[in-house]
Amino acid sequence: MLEALGEEQIVLGEGKKHGHPYLSGNFAPVKQTISLTPCTYTGEIPEELAGGEYVRNGGNPVTNEALGRDAHWFDGDGMLSGVSFRRSSEKGEITPEFVNQYVLTDVYISSTSSPFIKTPILPSIATLVNPMSSLLTIILRIFRTVALVILSHLPGSQQAIRKISVANTAVIYHDGRALATCESGPPMRFSIPGLETIGWFNGRTSEGEGIADFGTGFGGKGLLSWMREWATAHPRVDPVTKELILYHSTFVPPYINYSIVAPTYEPSQDKNTPSQTRILNTPVPGISSAKMMHDFGVSSTHTIIMDLPLSLDPVNLAKNRPVVEYDPTSRSRFGIFPRYLPQEVRWFETKPCCIFHTANSWNSTDPSPTPGLPGIPMVNMLACRLTSASLVFSAGNLAVPMPTRQIPIGFEEEEQCRLYYYQFCLLHSLEPDVSNDNLITHQWALSTIPFEFPSLRDSQSMSAAKYIYGCSVSGTSFGAALGRAVKINALVKVDVETLIQRGISDPPTQITGCVDTRSIADILASKDSNDPIKIFKMPEGWYTQESRFVPRSGGLTEDDGWLLTYVFDESQLVEDGECKPDAKSELWVIDANNMTNVVARVHLPQRVPYGLHGNWFSEADVQGQRPVNSTRTMPPREGKGSAKSTSPGWRMWMAARTTINNWLQ
Repeated sequence: MLEALGEEQIVLGEGKKHGHPYLSGNFAPVKQTISLTPCTYTGEIPEELAGGEYVRNGGNPVTNEALGRDAHWFDGDGMLSGVSFRRSSEKGEITPEFVNQYVLTDVYISSTSSPFIKTPILPSIATLVNPMSSLLTIILRIFRTVALVILSHLPGSQQAIRKISVANTAVIYHDGRALATCESGPPMRFSIPGLETIGWFNGRTSEGEGIADFGTGFGGKGLLSWMREWATAHPRVDPVTKELILYHSTFVPPYINYSIVAPTYEPSQDKNTPSQTRILNTPVPGISSAKMMHDFGVSSTHTIIMDLPLSLDPVNLAKNRPVVEYDPTSRSRFGIFPRYLPQEVRWFETKPCCIFHTANSWNSTDPSPTPGLPGIPMVNMLACRLTSASLVFSAGNLAVPMPTRQIPIGFEEEEQCRLYYYQFCLLHSLEPDVSNDNLITHQWALSTIPFEFPSLRDSQSMSAAKYIYGCSVSGTSFGAALGRAVKINALVKVDVETLIQRGISDPPTQITGCVDTRSIADILASKDSNDPIKIFKMPEGWYTQESRFVPRSGGLTEDDGWLLTYVFDESQLVEDGECKPDAKSELWVIDANNMTNVVARVHLPQRVPYGLHGNWFSEADVQGQRPVNSTRTMPPREGKGSAKSTSPGWRMWMAARTTINNWLQ
């Protein structure tokens, strides 16, 4: 009934073909998982890495025999890939060990334990965003998912699907728990360093911890509670208060709910206490439709919700429009509210854009223009701003659709993805005839170079950090790089403090202006040791992924430390663009101060596909994990000779179930 799209091939010339770019080369899923395995390395591993672990998350689909074009980089079952730096008890040496494991979500267990599932249970993002997908196709794919979820609760299933998340996007650490995240469900707890799956985290406790549930968690109660528990893939942990701040995006009003989870665990006492959650599932007013909302901003006192003109709304189907749709004629809105008072949200409007990742948010105070009066309160944000939603389409190997609405004069902008600075004025006008409420005082790019996957030193989060790290590409735009599998070949460090000061002193044109207009080639050619932008260019044929900063103990500057990143040498590809069976990746440790030296190269036993987001877990994080009573495992299969399997009624049901399963493929 629901045949997948055929295995469409993409012609490269002279008869060479390969499949979907996000299922090919080092984007292709790996077939093997490995428990902690010692690795060789060259160089010197910094002492600060001892006892910690770098872990990266990403989609690694297991049911992809017939995906064809119906695939997207953001699809796939979550796979964690980690390098643990084990302390040797004998000589005091550090031994890196590689491990990769699937996140055992309900969807993964159901997919791998059923002999009938040939294509993913969840519809691909590519199907939902493809302008060529008919209304009937989308409805049938959604119907198939619903049917398979219902079927998973009936006899004969190895795993009931209670959460539809694949937990494939990011990883964080909060209150003794390492968590894998994704928009379509709550966080999933896993253990470090072995990366075993523990269970879903509901905002109060996790499955597998063996403690009483201290009350209703994410989602609350009611018919739609399963939808309200969906959490952002990018929760924030306050480095000072240790609070977990997150939001929940849904398809029904009020569309955005908001939660803050306070820390409750004392590792030194091995003590669990009832959660002192400050806020759970509190509505954020002012959003009128369902949106594709991937990230947000959090300062030490305020939260920033981004209501951008990128919808993710099944209601669009009734209007014969794609489920995911970008409206370049609409406005971008930033909702800012005190951390504990979402009902006091204030909305700031500007030209349309897309923002998938914010880099940092912080508070500041501008001098009052009137002597003797208090300063003007400001909230600042750094974000990776795109001028279209092309990334959503190109990451599924889809042509970017032409706008269906006329773009107003003055709204046109060149295609870009740049690091932007925003400053929001929180002062209410004291003059009744002066309309300066909800003013965005600054909004311009810090540099013209492509910039995405931002990160910073964790201790500087929610404060005025000096440095932001990110990924870039040379010779092309970032949208083209992601969309056509042109990989990331440069890591960038931006002295945002210096560039913001330059921009305030000599303001660029609002929205379209830029402080530093140099190209990557210009920056690489710079001999200035104090250049506010430094680039680590990968060797020819090598490509990298998102990096994470690890500080040096006792370092005197904010950037005194290392960047950790997985890298891959594409000379390991064969003529058709696929990886050799024995292809391997490396983990590089790069000096973050000079952005030049690779101080250590860890040689992994297999490759790590180009994925999404990673994180560094310190030795204190590893040792400070909450106790666990059980972990998730794959269920045993029913034996053919069991009493249940020989029952006539059971055989009849299983025959009927087989027919249903075949029909749903």
